[in-house]
Amino acid sequence: MIQTENTALVLRHVNYRDNDRMVTLFSPSRGRIDAVLRNCRKPRSHHLNAGELFALGDYMLYESGGRATVTSVHLIETFYALRQDYERLTCGTYLLSLTEAVIEPEQERQELFMLLVHTLSRLSFSDQPWRPLLAGFLLHFSACEGFKPRLNHCVLCGKRLEEEGLFFDLEEGGLCCGECHGRKSAQRAPGEKGQIPVTAGQVRWMREKLQSGSAGWIDTPESQAPLPLLRRYVEGRLGRRIRGGALLPD
Repeated sequence: MIQTENTALVLRHVNYRDNDRMVTLFSPSRGRIDAVLRNCRKPRSHHLNAGELFALGDYMLYESGGRATVTSVHLIETFYALRQDYERLTCGTYLLSLTEAVIEPEQERQELFMLLVHTLSRLSFSDQPWRPLLAGFLLHFSACEGFKPRLNHCVLCGKRLEEEGLFFDLEEGGLCCGECHGRKSAQRAPGEKGQIPVTAGQVRWMREKLQSGSAGWIDTPESQAPLPLLRRYVEGRLGRRIRGGALLPD
């Protein structure tokens, strides 16, 4: 029996019994933590907001026999502004589902945690359009998970690429030149993942964002952020459709 304090963010919740809630927490030092938050659904509960999606705080956990119970919470942020905009709320929920799909218990994920919190903060407190923010998250998420797209050399022939006349090869995980695209298109078997044309602006955006980090996401034209492409790429690499993705506006 131990008691620990964990900075964490609520990724998911399920109502349990009359007034309790099961919460999935994301801790930067411990990864996924599933815990019970008792009496949080009572109208006057001190933990009323601590069991909601996006709640970020210091969660004191009592752990025994492989089960965790939240005993107290110091809330840091609730990202309440997301609930005032349907599109940004849907985007934020998609980020939570995407994160939940990859984290494991007792697995340190500092970089992913900071990426998630930073993106939620931008969604909540900035006027930046949500599409470039989500595209930027997906790009850096792919790097966190070990499948960062290759953007400087053709993934098929290896030659150095400029910006014009390129395609993104979903199967190989990066850009390919026009010549390799033509050869592979002619040889493609039915059902094989295709190659998507990308503009020079989209190529430049992906390269710059991977170099500059999330600080460079501000004032990105929506046309330069290849959101549909990055969604297909990330979900394809994970081998699953992410819950909430179908609700995202086109």
